Amino acid sequence: MRPLRLGVNVDHIATVRQARGTAYPDPVEGALLAAASGADSITIHLREDRRHIQDHDLARLTPVCPVPINLEMAVTPAMVDIAVAVRPKYVCLVPERREERTTEGGLDVAGNLPAVREACERLAAAGSIVALFIAADPQQLAAAKASGAPQLEIHTGHYADTSGAEQATELARIAAFARDAEAMGFEVHAGHGLNACNVGPIAAIPEIVELNIGHAIIARSLFIGLPAAIAEIRQAMTVARRAALG
Repeated sequence: MRPLRLGVNVDHIATVRQARGTAYPDPVEGALLAAASGADSITIHLREDRRHIQDHDLARLTPVCPVPINLEMAVTPAMVDIAVAVRPKYVCLVPERREERTTEGGLDVAGNLPAVREACERLAAAGSIVALFIAADPQQLAAAKASGAPQLEIHTGHYADTSGAEQATELARIAAFARDAEAMGFEVHAGHGLNACNVGPIAAIPEIVELNIGHAIIARSLFIGLPAAIAEIRQAMTVARRAALG
C-alpha cells in the first residue's frame, strides 16, 4: 500500500489562546503532543495579520519539533524573509485575504507567476521544499510547473462543502487533477475542510501522498482529546486507502 502521510495543523489551538490573550493553550505543546500521537508533520500558518500563530510560536517550535514543520505563508517578501531565516523543511505558499475566516480558494499562481517563482527560488535556496496550495484547475497546474515548486496541495474546500452529485463531480475533478499533477512530476497533497466523515474518498486517490488537516482534528479533540482525534482520522484515512489500493 502506498503510504499516506498526515500533517496536523495546530493553528486553532492558537485561535483559542488569542481569543483571551492568555499564554494558553500553547500550540507548541499541542504540536509536540500531535507528533507523539502519530502526526507525520506539523503545519502552522503564520498569517500576515497574526490572528492565531505568532512569530514566537514558530521560533519556539522549530528547535524542538521531532517531525518536520510545514510552514504555510503568503507570497510576500516579508514572509519569505521569515521562512528563509527559520528554514522549515516544508513551506506551503497559500493565498491570504485579511477579511477571510480561513484560506478561501487556491493560490492564483497563473496570475502571479513572477512573484511565486521568485519565492520558490529563494525558499529552495534556503533548503525548504515548496508546495503550492491550488485549486484543481489545469491553468494553475501549468503555472505551478513553471514556478519550479516540486509539490502542490489540492484545495479540497469545495468538495468538503458540497454533497451528493455535486460532491461526486468535484471528487472526480480532484482525482483527475491529481493524476495529471503526478504525471507532471509533482508530489501531490490535499487539504481543507477534511474530517473523519468525508476524508475517505480523498484518501482513496492513489496519487495523493499527504493530507493536511487541522480544524476538524482540533474541534474533535475538545471532546475526545488530541491523541484520540488524530487516531480517529488516521483510521478513516487508512481504511479508505486500503480499500482503494488493496
